[in-house]
Amino acid sequence: MTVYKLPEKKDFESQLNGKNTHLITLTNRAGMQVALTDYGARLVSALVPDKHGDLIDVVLGFSSVEDYYTAQEPYHGATIGRFCNRIAKGTFTLNDKCYTLAQNNGSNSLHGGPNGFHNRVWDRQVSFNKVVDFYYTSPDGEEGFPGELKTNVSYELSNENEIIIHFRASSDAETIINFTNHAFFNLNGEGNGDVLNHEVCIKSEEFIPIDKNQVPTGDISPVDGTALDFRQPKKIVDFIDSQDEQLLNAGGFDHTFVNNQEPSQAVASAYSKESGILLEVFTTEPGVHLYAGNFLADDTGKSGHKYLRYGGLCFEAQHYPDSPNHATFPSVILKPGEEFQSTIKFKFSIKKEA
Repeated sequence: MTVYKLPEKKDFESQLNGKNTHLITLTNRAGMQVALTDYGARLVSALVPDKHGDLIDVVLGFSSVEDYYTAQEPYHGATIGRFCNRIAKGTFTLNDKCYTLAQNNGSNSLHGGPNGFHNRVWDRQVSFNKVVDFYYTSPDGEEGFPGELKTNVSYELSNENEIIIHFRASSDAETIINFTNHAFFNLNGEGNGDVLNHEVCIKSEEFIPIDKNQVPTGDISPVDGTALDFRQPKKIVDFIDSQDEQLLNAGGFDHTFVNNQEPSQAVASAYSKESGILLEVFTTEPGVHLYAGNFLADDTGKSGHKYLRYGGLCFEAQHYPDSPNHATFPSVILKPGEEFQSTIKFKFSIKKEA
């Protein structure tokens, strides 16, 4: 049996992009432990009690900052911005001006470009060993986006075993933003096989269909009668090989669902019968994106095991992909004088079997 522990702080003491990097740890009264790093303002570990009371690390990631920097999958646990998910053809128009972004996903711009928020060292501040604030100022024109954007991401570990992530941002010029957290979860323990037997529930009636380039068609479609109907819990394995056109377009589950839940109501959840751990997702965002690790492979994680395809799943709360190019989608425009705010909460508990 794997004995999980937090990475060593010394293995995160390095320098990237001319700035020093660190590992920050939090512990709550229930014994849950969380590790964060200022490289990418990212979640490194979450040690959660399983049904036997043993702590298991449910977040995929690495044991040193250098491993994050060189990983094939660069987004593990990271804050994603300026614009998460895809922008078709790496272009958008704002106030009659066309902006061109880095194309790092075929012809698309993905997750803010190759040097997005995930690839930056953030300033940090720890308050009362309970909340960690990360700060980053993105200069005008970085990765093609207009305006100087000041961003604050805070992580709080509650005594109810909740990881609460709060985003704030302001800009000196009109711009577009779409933030999320890209943690991969395996509720059996990171590196412990795949998540195909996880039971997933998404309380959504509609999703955003994508084309073969994995960008939205512009439609909003009902989940009813599709492989994307998670209104009742179902295992990933039961549908991952479906011939549903949407799964074929994405190579698996990689889709955004419309969120009509109140922030106090969970929009999504995952459950592992093996560990007994239930993960619930709460957010103020209008969408939640399910990614089932379709292209995970080859990276060796913290426990020394190679990550498998479908080795982790992501619930990326966010606005809809390619929103700047679809007037009917919720706005992603941030104007000078405004402050953007949003929240994502990951809550862990033990589900009692009926």
